[in-house]
Amino acid sequence: MPTIVLASASPARLATLRSAGLDPHVVVSGVDEPAVVARYGVTDAEDVCLVLARAKAEEVAARDDLPEDALVVGCDSVLEVAGPDGPQVHGKPADADQAVERWRAVRGRSGVLHTGHWVVDAREDGSGATLGGVASVTVHFADVTDEEVAAYVATGEPLAVAGAFTLDGLGGAFVRGVEGDPHAVVGISLPMLRELLREAGVVWTDLWRPELRAGATAGAPGGGQ
Repeated sequence: MPTIVLASASPARLATLRSAGLDPHVVVSGVDEPAVVARYGVTDAEDVCLVLARAKAEEVAARDDLPEDALVVGCDSVLEVAGPDGPQVHGKPADADQAVERWRAVRGRSGVLHTGHWVVDAREDGSGATLGGVASVTVHFADVTDEEVAAYVATGEPLAVAGAFTLDGLGGAFVRGVEGDPHAVVGISLPMLRELLREAGVVWTDLWRPELRAGATAGAPGGGQ
């Protein structure tokens, strides 16, 4: 069966795929993100995350040490918030000071978390498809105090994630709610990935781990008892 190759070091993305029944093979891309953004000349949040997701997936797909049945998935997330001079696009904060600054700017407000996805069908007998899309989710932030911001940033968690927050970690208490697919906030939208893979001719349930597929077959009408 096809092997999902996740072109990301994100533990949250890996955990999300595993929870969904997949068994991804992780190959971290070596993409220089600022250089990619500069080369494409993109500034809009959706364009930034999509070109980065594509660059990561295609860089990994070009390697010669992948499984023969590899379906490479690249992702990237950015947070878009309104600013005095127009929309601002935030990836991972450069340091703790920047993380504190961003939290003080978004607390009590809302932003849009955009997650770009790109799939490359690198299977020897596959479709050769290379396609992507963006999942966007509105995030409503709690009105946290300076002390809470300082304590949160001191944990180091905000420094490793786009927008300086998580939904599935310590930052979850500081998010009042989301509008859209919560998986996209974690870093990978399962519904969008399923749709992209379907366009590439891959059935989502065929990617489930063998024991899950065996159980589904046994429980289906006409299955073995």
